[in-house]
Amino acid sequence: MTLPPRGGAAPEGAGQGTPAAPLGVPLQRLLFGGVYGTVLASALASALDEDGGTHNPGYDALWILVAALAAAAAHGYAHAVAHWTAGGKRATAESVRSVLAEWPLVAAVLPTVAALLGAAAGWWGEQGAVGVVLVVNTAALFGWGLLAARAAGQGWAPACRVGLVDVLLGLFIVSANALTH
Repeated sequence: MTLPPRGGAAPEGAGQGTPAAPLGVPLQRLLFGGVYGTVLASALASALDEDGGTHNPGYDALWILVAALAAAAAHGYAHAVAHWTAGGKRATAESVRSVLAEWPLVAAVLPTVAALLGAAAGWWGEQGAVGVVLVVNTAALFGWGLLAARAAGQGWAPACRVGLVDVLLGLFIVSANALTH
């Protein structure tokens, strides 16, 4: 992904004056969706990584995707409702646009879904897939933090510090996973 040049802006109605990310979504929404979706996928995958019972990684992948879609729809709709005004834009059209703008949250869970589908195909075990997902998603959190700080005009050293703070979210989930197994 390429950051917009300084002064680039999102289209009207998408957060005027804010840098635009791919598909016209404000950069803040892209970053929110990326971090939120990555943490959501990591937490759900970690919860699925139970030592007992039968494993069904295809079913688990489906439910992680469903949870991400539900979270994106809920966040987008809540965002739209919070900005409704009497005599403003039509509530239905604005709500649909707001929900569709949550695609980064859904996109952020796709690596987790792909790893679990690989386990469903027999390429590796579900526990191994969850372990890889936790490492990949923790690295992705670093990337989201780095991107956010650089987009805000921070230098490389401060941006790396922000990325490391985001990594703490991933390490929290990894630690919780280790402690519960």
